[in-house]
Amino acid sequence: MPTLLILMILGALGFAFWNSARAAAERAEALGRNACHAAGVQLLDQTVHASGLRLRRGHDGRMGFERDFRFEYSRDGQDRRVGKLVLRGERLVGFSGPLAQDADRMPYGLN
Repeated sequence: MPTLLILMILGALGFAFWNSARAAAERAEALGRNACHAAGVQLLDQTVHASGLRLRRGHDGRMGFERDFRFEYSRDGQDRRVGKLVLRGERLVGFSGPLAQDADRMPYGLN
C-alpha cells in the first residue's frame, strides 16, 4: 500500500512539472511571436525551443524554475539569427533578439 501511495505522489509531481513546462513553452512562443511581429521580422520554424532549466530565487525570495528558450528569426528571409527568452515562472526576465522599431510597438512585456 505505501508503494502505491508513493507512486501516486511521484506521478502527481511529474504531471505538475510537465504541465508547468508546457505552460512556460506556450508563453515563450507567444512572446517570441509578438517580439518578431513588433520588430517586423519573420519567426523561423514558428516555434521556440527550451534550452535551459535552473532553480532561482524570485524577487519575493521564493525558489522557482527559470527556463531559457531560444528561437530563430530572419530580417530578409536569407539569414538566420538567434533570439533568447528567459522566463521565471510566467514572467519574462530576459530577452535578446529583434527589437521593435519604435517603443510604442512593444506588446511583449519588456516594460
